[in-house]
Amino acid sequence: MEAIQKIDRGSPRIGEIAPDFRARSTGGEIQLSKLRGRWVIFFSHPADFTPVCSTEFAELARRQAEFDALETSLLGLSVDSLYSHLAWIRAIRETLGADVRFPIIEDPSMAIGRAYGMIDERSADSMAMRSTFFIDPEGVIKAITCYPYNVGRSVDEMLRMLKALQAVDGGEVLAPEGWREGKPLLSPLSDTAENHQDWFCRFVGAG
Repeated sequence: MEAIQKIDRGSPRIGEIAPDFRARSTGGEIQLSKLRGRWVIFFSHPADFTPVCSTEFAELARRQAEFDALETSLLGLSVDSLYSHLAWIRAIRETLGADVRFPIIEDPSMAIGRAYGMIDERSADSMAMRSTFFIDPEGVIKAITCYPYNVGRSVDEMLRMLKALQAVDGGEVLAPEGWREGKPLLSPLSDTAENHQDWFCRFVGAG
């Protein structure tokens, strides 16, 4: 089986269709395009059995129900083999008390990581891999975050970003700094002149 399918060269950007791929995972064979209709958070980590990644995956596992409630699939990726992933999941359960149920994709050739710009083409290893892609139900990349290998991601921020992206998805409102669910959103700039002091930054109903 080919690990990767129909991927263009060059790192994908916000607003582009997420490159499709097919690969083995701890949840069986995964093809990204078959997840259409749901939001997807696709995230990479440098390697299994690394300390920062273990804390991230444990916390994501503990809070998976929150992502499920937002009709969002979590999808992890690293260069390690499927067998390493399975052993790591067992170790996380035994050591950190968290049951990782979302799929973790194997990418031993680094083909998927390189296609997504998670690993530089010149890199000999995966130590630069801690990127996250927020993909909407149509397969469009809506946001990208990238962390260094020695600083962990915040699951709170991942959830905040996801909720904000969903709140503004129709294009009728904008999310201000630090927006949280239930807080006021912003009105986009109008093409017509308005005689209001707050014309450039006007809050609307809570989202």
